Amino acid sequence: MNFSVCGIDCDVCKFKTERNCAGCKAIQGQVFWGSCELYACNAGKGQEHCGKCPEFPCDKLKEWAAAENPERIDNLRGL
Repeated sequence: MNFSVCGIDCDVCKFKTERNCAGCKAIQGQVFWGSCELYACNAGKGQEHCGKCPEFPCDKLKEWAAAENPERIDNLRGL
């Protein structure tokens, strides 16, 4: 699996084909809709992904998961 920093499985994400998205790690958080604040947060902390954060899952990640891709938090557990 190819997870984004916030736990989306990039290999099955609809935006991989719809928007030709290579995934946030490959494009350093500069996704088609703008700069990803979750990517920036992880980069600023020198973390591979949100699952490595002592605040996991933080309120921002929960907010994003509630809006779309709720599986992202479970995807990061244990990584």
